[in-house]
Amino acid sequence: MAGGKGKIRLDWLTIFFYVALVGIGWINIYSASLSDSAAGLFDFSQIYARQLLFIILSVILIIFLLAIDAKFYERFSSIIYIISLASLLGLFLFGNNINGATSWYSFGSFGIQPSEFAKAATALALSKYVSDIQTNLSEFKYQLRSFLIIALPALFIIPQPDPGSALIYSAFIFALYREGLHFVYLLLGFFAAALFVFTLAFGVWWVTAGVILIALSIYLKNRKRRPNLLKYGTLTIACISFAFSVSYIFNNVFEQRHRDRFNIVLGKETDTKGIGYNTNQSEIAIGSGGWTGKGWTQGTQTKGNFVPEQHTDYIFSTVGEEWGFLGSIIVLTLFIGLILRILVLAERQKNQFSRVYGYSVAAILFLHIFVNIGMVTGLFPTVGIPLPFFSYGGSGLWGFTILLFIFVKLDGSNFVNS
Repeated sequence: MAGGKGKIRLDWLTIFFYVALVGIGWINIYSASLSDSAAGLFDFSQIYARQLLFIILSVILIIFLLAIDAKFYERFSSIIYIISLASLLGLFLFGNNINGATSWYSFGSFGIQPSEFAKAATALALSKYVSDIQTNLSEFKYQLRSFLIIALPALFIIPQPDPGSALIYSAFIFALYREGLHFVYLLLGFFAAALFVFTLAFGVWWVTAGVILIALSIYLKNRKRRPNLLKYGTLTIACISFAFSVSYIFNNVFEQRHRDRFNIVLGKETDTKGIGYNTNQSEIAIGSGGWTGKGWTQGTQTKGNFVPEQHTDYIFSTVGEEWGFLGSIIVLTLFIGLILRILVLAERQKNQFSRVYGYSVAAILFLHIFVNIGMVTGLFPTVGIPLPFFSYGGSGLWGFTILLFIFVKLDGSNFVNS
């Protein structure tokens, strides 16, 4: 491939992980969508055949991404980001409502979900900004601008409504942390999420009492250092105020289907035939797979269509049922291997732009995998987050392919004439 002044060196281990995951993903989509009416491998009335077409088009997309000069991605990152934001805003005028969310542009029988491509655009814009300011993000104004780059696409996605896709943008905090963002931001993020869940589970008054008790314990433990009483008081009041706002957010921002899913996960409701049906059937499918699984295309839950839309967000339940615990471990090992490889490559980058982008890719993949598998195993509520390279869909596959292979190109360009 042309790469500026010479040839680039592709990281074939990253490409191996990609090919293995896409291949195994298609094998499971084939099993989850195979029907008695299927006429053959290229019967495009079948989901597995359409996914195969998406994979073939991904190969063309990869060739195109690798053929572009690596400098293009940095030079035009802002324009790509603005186009991405415009595509998200355009949904409110021209988007098609599917399953209660206006997240798609429809072109006949073909649809495009712009939020899947916005992740790569945001990663490029954030990488460009951080590399341009040449700082460790210690100043608040730089932090605020970085957060704004991340928040804008998320704010456009939430009203669609698609809170699952918007949640993914929190992954960029890990990339900023690598570049010097203070650890307190990560801590506050985890604490806010825990506070939200605990308030829903135990009620605002118990959480308020817990916050006061924790704050008092920390203050007394550090009293010899004369801690700032105003700082402790402000943080305590902020936490309690957030706890009191949880009820409003839960009842007015979330839709009823999201509230029901949270209540089921928290044990407040039991609904194995309604809103909790998918998760319950997914758990049954995974549990029935045992150590080695029932065999490819032999899953009774999968063949009986007990898990609705199993080829999309719940595709991992097919892995669990037909390939068992061992097969699931192999898939997770491939995912972990890919993420670790991206992090290793990110650390060897010669410029900050490529490093920030690499960390963004790794963080996005990690959060997708973590939340999706937690969702299909009943640990998290269903929020509509696909499993990278596995879940059915052209937009998802192409979005992740673009995200990954831009980094492959950036990494390979480091070895031009070296």
